[in-house]
Amino acid sequence: MAKPPVLTACPLDCPDACSLSVHVEDERIESIAGDARNGLTDGVICGKVRRFDRHVYSAERIETPAIRDGTKGSGSFRPVSWDEALEVVASRLMEIRARSGGEAILPFSYGGSNGVLTEGTLDTRWFHRLGASRLRRTICAAATSRAQQGLYGMMPGVDVRDYVHASLIVVWGFNPHASGIHLVPVLKEARERGATLVVVDPRRTPLAKAADLHLGLRPGTDLVLALAVTRWMFEHGRADQAFLDAHTSGASTLRARAEPWSLQRAAEVSGLPSEDIEAFAKMYADASPAVIRCGWGLERNRNGGSAVASVLALPAVGGKFGPPGGGFTMSQSRTFRWDLDAVVAAGEPSVRAVNMNRLGPALLGADPPIEALFVYNANPLATVPDQERVRAGLAREDLFTVVFDQVHTDTATWADVLLPATTFLEHHDLTRGYGATVLNRIRPAIPPVGQARPNYAVFADLLERTGLAHEDDITDPDALAEAVLASASLEPEHRSALLERGTLDAPTPGALFRDRFARTADAKIHLCPPDLDAECQAQTGEPLYTYKADPGTERHPLALISPATSKLINSTMGQLFPGPARVRMHPADAHARGIHDGTAVRVFNDLGAVECDVEVSDAVRPGVVSLDKGLWQRHTRNGNTSNALCPTTLTDLGRGATFNDARVDVEKA
Repeated sequence: MAKPPVLTACPLDCPDACSLSVHVEDERIESIAGDARNGLTDGVICGKVRRFDRHVYSAERIETPAIRDGTKGSGSFRPVSWDEALEVVASRLMEIRARSGGEAILPFSYGGSNGVLTEGTLDTRWFHRLGASRLRRTICAAATSRAQQGLYGMMPGVDVRDYVHASLIVVWGFNPHASGIHLVPVLKEARERGATLVVVDPRRTPLAKAADLHLGLRPGTDLVLALAVTRWMFEHGRADQAFLDAHTSGASTLRARAEPWSLQRAAEVSGLPSEDIEAFAKMYADASPAVIRCGWGLERNRNGGSAVASVLALPAVGGKFGPPGGGFTMSQSRTFRWDLDAVVAAGEPSVRAVNMNRLGPALLGADPPIEALFVYNANPLATVPDQERVRAGLAREDLFTVVFDQVHTDTATWADVLLPATTFLEHHDLTRGYGATVLNRIRPAIPPVGQARPNYAVFADLLERTGLAHEDDITDPDALAEAVLASASLEPEHRSALLERGTLDAPTPGALFRDRFARTADAKIHLCPPDLDAECQAQTGEPLYTYKADPGTERHPLALISPATSKLINSTMGQLFPGPARVRMHPADAHARGIHDGTAVRVFNDLGAVECDVEVSDAVRPGVVSLDKGLWQRHTRNGNTSNALCPTTLTDLGRGATFNDARVDVEKA
C-alpha cells in the first residue's frame, strides 16, 4: 500500500502560500503536488514548486560544511565536520568582536522565502547579542510597506477571492503569470461575470495582452498617472466628498499636489496617450465595485513610495470602499499579527544599520570597516544593486565570509566557510501568506540531504559556542512556533485548526469600510500623513507625491527593468536555469542601433556592462529594455547581470531599492 503523502506548505517568495502534498518513498521525494487546504490555491501549484525536487537534489547542493583551501573566489573548498566549521566561525567572530567591536560583523539575509523559525528568531537573537551591525532589509517591499502603513495602518485589503464581485479590476505593477498564478483563474471568473480588466505595466505581459485596457507607461511614472486620475476625479465632480469627509484626512493636500498633473502633462511624462488616461479615469470613476491589485513593480524607482501612496489613495478619492470586492489589495501578511520582539528577547543593542542595497559600498568603505560577513537566506552577488562593487567587496582578503546556503550560489564562491542549509522540505517553519490570507505550519517531508541543518539548529549552536545563550532561551522548533503563535493571540479554535490541518485559511474578512476599517489610531485613511511627508522631505528634499524626473541621459537613454520570471524565485533555482540570458528590446530601439534578433550585445552604463544576446520584441515599450531578475553569472558572457547596472540610490519612502532607475544604452558586442 502506498504511503500517504506528507502535507506541508510553500514558504517561497510568492503571494499565494500554497499548501502542498509531497509523495515520499524511501525518504526521497517522488513528486510534489498541491492540495486544497488553502482555499485560494485549491490544489494547483506553479511549475517551479512542482519541480522543486530538482533543487533539493541538485548537483550543486552543499551537502557538507567546508572551509576554503584555495585563493579567494576560486570556489575551492575542503570538507570538514560541523564541529570544526562552527568552531572556526565562532572563534573568528568572537575574535573580531573583541578586537573591533560587534559592529565589525554584518549579517546579510533576506527572508522573502522563509518563515519565522528560519528568519527573524534565533538568528536575530544571536546577532543582537553579538552586537553586530543591523541590516536594513529593504531590497523589496520597503516603499510599499511604508505607504500602506502610513495611509491605512497595514490594514489587509480586499480578499482576492472577492474579486469575482468587482465590475472593474486594475492590476498595477504585478504579473501573476510569473508570481502569484492563482490570481489568474480569479480574474478569468470575474471577467466571465462581466468585469473589465485594466493592466498598468511597461511590458505587454500575458495579462496585459488579454486586458480591456493596457497602460504601458514609462518606468517610474506610475505616480503621475495616479495623480492625473486623482485630479480628473476632483475636477469632474467624481471624487466622493462624503466618504473623504467621513473617513480620511489630508484630502485637500492630496488634491493640491495632484493639481499640476493635467491629462496632457501626465501623457507627456508617462508616454501614454492622454485619451487612454482619460478613458481609465472615467472607467474607474464609473465602476462599482472597483478593486486595484497593487504590486511591487511600481516601488522600484526614485518615486516608489509616493507612487504606491498615490495608487492606494485612489479608492478613497473615488469612494470605492463599501461593497464586497471594492478597494485595493496589497500585502495581506498582517491578517495574522505576531510580536517577534517578545519571542526573540534579544535586547537589541544600539548599533549602526547598513542598508542592504548598499552592500558593495559598505564592504569597500564602511567606517569602522566590516571585517566579517555572515550570509544566509540570500545570494547578494546575484540580487543586490551595483554588482561589481559587491564582487569587489567579497574579494577582500581581510573579509571573513560565511555563507550558509542550500546550493553553491555565486556568493558562495567567495566564502571562507560554507555551511549546508536545509530546504523547506527538510525542516520546520511557520509562515503566513502575503496574498492568500493563510497561516501555514510547515513540517519536514524528508530528512536533511547530506549533512544539511536548519537555520534554527545552527544559530542555537552558535549561541552556545559564543557563550551568548541564556538558560530560558527557546530553541526547539515546536516550542518556538508555539511562542510565536502565543504572541499572535490566536483564538483557541484557530490554533486547533492550524495544528490539525497545518493550515489556517482565514475566512473572507468582510468589506472594507463596511465591516472593517483602517488600522490607524483614528481608524481613518491618512492621505498625506505627516510622517511620510517628513520622510520624503528628508530623503529627496520634496514632500510626498512630488515627481522626480527620469534619470536618463543622452549617453544612457534606455530604461532597464528587471522583472520576475516564471523560471526563478528571485535568484533561487538559478543553478537549474540553463540560460543564456537575453535582453528584450523594442524593434524601434533595435533598428536605430543596427541590432537584430539574436545579435550579441553589450548593455552598459557607468556602473558596468552586461554581455548577452538580444531578443527584439514589442512586449517592451520603446525606450525600455528588460533583463530578467535573479540571473546568475553563468547566464551572461561576462558574468554580470542586470544588477551590475542598477544604482544604489534609494526610494523616497522606506529607503528601498531603485532597480528600475537603471539607465543604459545597448550596442553590438
